[in-house]
Amino acid sequence: MRHSTKFIWLGIAIAVPLLAQPPFGGPAGPPADPKAAAPIDMTGYWVSLVTEDWRYRMVTPRPGDYYSVPMTPAAITLAETWDPAKDEAAGEQCKSYGAPAIMRVPEHLHITWQDDHTMQMETDAGKQTRLFHFGPWMPSSSADSLQGDSVAEWEMQREGRKVVNGSLKVMTTHLKAGYLRKNGVPYSANAKLEEYYDMTTERNGDQLLVVTTIVTDPMYLREPFIVNEQFKKMPDSTGWDPTACSSKW
Repeated sequence: MRHSTKFIWLGIAIAVPLLAQPPFGGPAGPPADPKAAAPIDMTGYWVSLVTEDWRYRMVTPRPGDYYSVPMTPAAITLAETWDPAKDEAAGEQCKSYGAPAIMRVPEHLHITWQDDHTMQMETDAGKQTRLFHFGPWMPSSSADSLQGDSVAEWEMQREGRKVVNGSLKVMTTHLKAGYLRKNGVPYSANAKLEEYYDMTTERNGDQLLVVTTIVTDPMYLREPFIVNEQFKKMPDSTGWDPTACSSKW
């Protein structure tokens, strides 16, 4: 009996290390953190390339100019009451700098890693800061905010087991109500933002960051509002000019 017990425990001691080994050909050790696993390097300074919708992005559209936004009747009714002076008096001059609209604002971006699981994006327009959280994460507060709570993940393009390209997907909720356009086109606190960040290199060597933004809002949008933005990589902080929010521009 003692011999049988000895062999049983020996078998367990051998089996445990074998089960702990990765499958043949699999990666050794724990998976890399999001910073180390990044398929693209978005860090650095970027500047907006306004290649479309110039009249909506470079100047404040005139009241009632809502072209191409699939607004509900409730959104139109609310937009007709837009008063930039009233917003400023109420301390709400940043309503068009929230996450659903901030990438459309002509600006410079500064992207860094706050830590191995959190990417930080700063804008000089409106002095806004966005945080993209990778992996399991719980917001520290239930209060809605202009930039909301953003959960990020890498989407990898592979050839076999090799990562050859990738993009960043970001989902943002818990948003404070704001404007999709500076002339009062609204989104509500129920809006959700989905974004995709891709990088490409032009023939002249310029690096571009291409952002696709998708805003859904059951209150103020009849269907998803989808737009694209482009940013050019800058060699340094030249042009970086933090400027406060403005209701009038």
